[in-house]
Amino acid sequence: MMGEQEGGMAGHSKWANIKHKKAATDAKRGKIFTRLIKEITVASRLGGADVSINPRLRLAVDKAYDQNMPKDTIERAIKRGSGDLEGVNYEEIRYEGYGINGAAVMVDCLTDNRTRTVADVRHAFTKYGGNMGTDGSVAFLFKHCGQMLFSPGTSEDALLEAALDAGAEDVILNEDGSIEVITPPYEFSAIKIALEQKGFKPEFGEVTMKASTETEFEGEDGIKMQKLLDALESLDDVQDVYTTALISD
Repeated sequence: MMGEQEGGMAGHSKWANIKHKKAATDAKRGKIFTRLIKEITVASRLGGADVSINPRLRLAVDKAYDQNMPKDTIERAIKRGSGDLEGVNYEEIRYEGYGINGAAVMVDCLTDNRTRTVADVRHAFTKYGGNMGTDGSVAFLFKHCGQMLFSPGTSEDALLEAALDAGAEDVILNEDGSIEVITPPYEFSAIKIALEQKGFKPEFGEVTMKASTETEFEGEDGIKMQKLLDALESLDDVQDVYTTALISD
């Protein structure tokens, strides 16, 4: 499909990278439910149970429906957060650090035991060749935004026009021919729906912390860096892991 471009790409296809990440995410669906339930609970606790005035809750609920989470599971989580049902009180903590070759890593957690969480996160960094940094050491390298990826071959002009009409912040043409649309975080769902109504269905879309700079990895270093990311991802208290590392297959 993209034969003519493969040569100069050295495997650093944004497309391949994001598809790989999506496959890995889908494989952890059981864990996704747990994480989404925690996020819905916290969002409901902090901003109230009404999705129409709580953008963070709205986003979490949309994501839960995208993952086919049953409606009553979602509603129970909202009630636990708003205090209508008994529930655990989670606090949000963000840890920052560095992986292989100084690539930045940011780890967002929801935990009911800060002492356990920091020990687990520090252990994963240390064991796999990274190290923890201080608060704020890497956070400035990431931007909270919605990101949609459209497959190579999508009409750039038509998508650009539709995306800007819908309120997108940026449209980026990647080397591999795929197109990224960047949105404000809490307008992601509305913009995605507007684009789908015009026939533009993203292959992948999420609200994320997008790295403003990327460090490319291949070979041994890439394998080591992936091990660190996997170790962090697998921790129960970890919600999301963000990195400036772009690892080729």
